[in-house]
Amino acid sequence: MSTEYQIIFCTCPDKDTAEKIARLLVENKLAACVNIVPNITSVYRWQEQIETAEEVLLLIKARQDAYPLLETLIKTHHPYQLPEIIAIAIERGLPDYLNWIASCH
Repeated sequence: MSTEYQIIFCTCPDKDTAEKIARLLVENKLAACVNIVPNITSVYRWQEQIETAEEVLLLIKARQDAYPLLETLIKTHHPYQLPEIIAIAIERGLPDYLNWIASCH
């Protein structure tokens, strides 16, 4: 079991924003890999209204100790007033894959 690694979910308004943030995270060695999942529909409550938006989801694989800088980078480059940034610990994974995540930082 490992808790050194995490997956961070972050929704973006469009592909360009998603690609920019993904590239910055990998270039700055804050993430080993970022998957960009297009065409998701989000339904959420914002300022007492029910909203629906087409978004792009980032699945960010990173070490847990990178989280503070990763969060700061996303908040700096994200256009939303309140971006979704949710980290979930990876409890298990292929050891070689987890080692690869570690080697990218």
